[in-house]
Parts: sequence; C-alpha cells; structure tokens
Amino acid sequence: MIKMRNKYLVIYEELAQHIQEGKYPARSILPSENELTEMYSTSRETIRKALNLLAQNGYIQKIRGKGSMVLDLKKLQFPISGLVSFKELAGKMGQRAETIVDSFSLTQPDSETMNHLQIEKSEKVWKVFRVRKIEDERIILDKDFLIEKYVPRLTEEVCQSSIFAYIEGELGKKISFAKKEFTVEEPTAEDRKLLDMEGFHAIVVVKNYIYFDDATLFQYTESRHRPDKFRFVDFARRMDSQVF
Repeated sequence: MIKMRNKYLVIYEELAQHIQEGKYPARSILPSENELTEMYSTSRETIRKALNLLAQNGYIQKIRGKGSMVLDLKKLQFPISGLVSFKELAGKMGQRAETIVDSFSLTQPDSETMNHLQIEKSEKVWKVFRVRKIEDERIILDKDFLIEKYVPRLTEEVCQSSIFAYIEGELGKKISFAKKEFTVEEPTAEDRKLLDMEGFHAIVVVKNYIYFDDATLFQYTESRHRPDKFRFVDFARRMDSQVF
C-alpha cells in the first residue's frame, strides 16, 4: 500500500520509469485519468498531481481531446550560446534529417524585414522559407532573410544543403556571433500548414540576428519549433562579485 502523503510522488516516479524503459513509448498515450485512478486505487486529484509533475519535467504533453502524450526524451539540443547550423547539429545527434525549401526568392524588404536587418528599402534580400524534418516529422520552420550584397549568388540548392557552409566555404566569410530572442506563441495557420503540429497549441519561436566577424549584420532568421522535440541548453558561470 502506497503511503497517502507521498502517493502522487510514487505514482509519478513509477510512470516516469515506465516511460524511460519504453513501456510507454514516445507519442503513445498514457492511460486515462479514470484508468490510472483504478490502477493505483487513488483519487483523480492524486493522479492529476502526478500527471502535472510528469508534464513539468518533460515526460508528457497534455493534448486536448487525446489525453497525455508521451514525449520523445531524445530531444535535439540547441545550444543557446553557440552558433551551429541545422545540418551540423543533426549530424552530431545522429538523427535522420532533411531540409525542404518551401519558398526561395530575391525581393525588396518589407518594413518589418528592414527593421530587423537595419537596411533601406533599396537593398535586395533573399527570402527563404525552409521546413526541417527529423525522423520524417516536419518540426521546424526556418524563415531566413539575408542581405543579397553580403550573400551573393545564393541558390535553392545551397538552401537545401547549408547556407552557413556556402557562406564560409564558397564566399570565404567568417560567421562570428548571433543575438537570440526566445518566445512562446500560438501556432499560426502557416505553422499548421507546413509543420506536423500533432495537436500542440504552442510553438517556440527563436529570432536570430547573425553577424560576420567584423560585426556586420547579414542575416535575420525566425525559427519556429514544435515544442515537444527540442531542448535549448546553455552553460552559465557565476562571476566573482564583490560585496560592499
């Protein structure tokens, strides 16, 4: 008999272990609250506490109309402080990846793009929308805007492979650093059309401002990520401080 005081924690630990061991594989649905209530001979409130803890720790995602979906624990880790291409990252993780170029054009910038890239209307900008697939699931939409004078002769074939590799290899330029902004938003109609959203009602948006080594801003990218597949990681060090 599980002690009442710790019952939801014991249920949480047991369900988490089952998920880790594959009894409940990724993308499967856990038993319903009613079924778990019967399995553990407890109240729905206790089960809800255990499920909430599983959700908080990244084991499950509650999907409206479906129940509690088990998340893939093998998430692709994006370094917050680092600057790495999708192709490089997928290769390091050993996962099967594919890039689909949804649209590719050379255009004049609209006011929003002008603001992001700090350019005038007269500048020409490459506008590239790419869908990223991992293990046959469309889970990232990258919306890239590059200043044409800094990245000339871009092609759709390059975009399907690696823009970073083209810039550094073919153009001989050094990509140095990026400023990143993270938000969580509701998916747009475009997100739902181009990505396999699988019932998720939120999307992680990463805005990247990318610079050459001479501090020239040449690219703005908005990456829109399905939330269950990705973990953003960073390493932080506490600096020495002086108490006055």
